[in-house]
Amino acid sequence: MSSTGTASILIGELREFAAFAPRDQRYIRRSLDVGIRCNDAFELWARDAGETQSIRTQYRVYGALNDLRRVIPGPEAIAVPEDFLGTLAAIAAFDLSQERLSGFAAFRFLYERLLGAKARPWLLPAFCAAAALPCIRPKRRRALLQSIPESAAVAGCWSIREPAFMPEWTEQGEA
Repeated sequence: MSSTGTASILIGELREFAAFAPRDQRYIRRSLDVGIRCNDAFELWARDAGETQSIRTQYRVYGALNDLRRVIPGPEAIAVPEDFLGTLAAIAAFDLSQERLSGFAAFRFLYERLLGAKARPWLLPAFCAAAALPCIRPKRRRALLQSIPESAAVAGCWSIREPAFMPEWTEQGEA
């Protein structure tokens, strides 16, 4: 791909991230620190004891991500590897229960980075399963499920291009 094409993809992803609410942006950056970076999420993101506990739990829940990355089935898979979708939905349920991701777009953005492009076909089913669980408040469940765009619900194929933009912690505006 040309450098112009790569730059326009990067700018498109940057714009998509910028369009998310600050709460979504903060949670995505925190989750990336917990899930794939070596940054100390406690030091960067914990503002109080409740958030410290949430990050501790997130580290535990996200421990399954490495195993998931190794067994992501292709979109044509008839038999899904044992426990793949269940584990993915359980991790997604944790994230959605935190009430810091406003909808499917923010969820997809985060999980494309946590798991890579190969996971795209599985993000909608995992999101739907997690959003429908009893641990999600009914009004929130409705909002989450209504955030799914028709284009995602009826997609016939998914891009294999890996995400280009990886949001990171910034000092300015975090207070």
